[in-house]
Amino acid sequence: MVDLGAIERVDLREVWPHEAQDFTPWLADNLDLLGGALGLDLELRSAEAAVGTFSLDVLAHDLGSNRPVIIENQLEGTDHDHLGKLLTYAAGHDAYAVVWLTREFRDEHRQALDWLNQRTDEDTQFFGVVIEAWQIDESRPAPHFRLVAFPNDWQKQSSNAGRRHVNGGAVTERGQRYREFFQSLIDALRDEHQFTNARKGQAQSWYNFSSGLSGIAYTAAFARDGKAVVNMDISRGTEEWNRELLDGLATRKHDFQSEFQEEIQWDRIDGRRACYVRIARDGSIDDDESTLEELHDWMVDRLLAFKRVFDPHLRELAR
Repeated sequence: MVDLGAIERVDLREVWPHEAQDFTPWLADNLDLLGGALGLDLELRSAEAAVGTFSLDVLAHDLGSNRPVIIENQLEGTDHDHLGKLLTYAAGHDAYAVVWLTREFRDEHRQALDWLNQRTDEDTQFFGVVIEAWQIDESRPAPHFRLVAFPNDWQKQSSNAGRRHVNGGAVTERGQRYREFFQSLIDALRDEHQFTNARKGQAQSWYNFSSGLSGIAYTAAFARDGKAVVNMDISRGTEEWNRELLDGLATRKHDFQSEFQEEIQWDRIDGRRACYVRIARDGSIDDDESTLEELHDWMVDRLLAFKRVFDPHLRELAR
């Protein structure tokens, strides 16, 4: 007979006695866990971010949309006060995603988030998330995020949904082609390679993915010069700091080049804080379906190679 353990729910206050002093710092250090539940690649921008005379628990950034994500914590049941603060913070940061994280959702507050998702366009998304802690027998407690409210198209953006709105206007036919291409790309990277949390393609010519280090992202894009591009965007510190990191990586470029068929380009653009490590090939969103499938496979392969090759060096040099 199989010997199975018993799974039990743990009181949140046993794990995080104080919301501001214990839970918020833990969440700020573990945004990847929340991002996995939300289908977003999150980077921390600030904990206890000021909005007027109020203080937002966590201000994050979604790499896929390049827009702010606000997160309000509540280790008790939901209340009207926090709902009002949530909307204030959303307006103050022009948020793309609004996350209310709590022990328990009252029905009227869950319905309020559902109503907001129905009445707003896809440029703003509202998530209601219940935080739980579980353990098996005497194991360490494990966090679990359970979604109780989320946008209608949260699980997967359908090919027709993009006809609605982006940034206040109708999505163009070209924007829709970008959306469909990157939807397929992120689905493959998420489901087959566990490379990203992202679930929703955007009507844009690029998509950023987390390196695991704030301010450094891997990007797949169609550039204006008619090239398909995979690059590493270094925007972590000052212009001087970013250039020092690029130069440190460049001293090892002969070790990296053997991993790629294309020439690696090391870009330091005068007057810009960001630096780039880039590979490119001919490619456009206007190419035929067969070529786009080839570009899809090429981007997947090169993104995986970037992460495999550069991650260990970034963790050594980006201190």
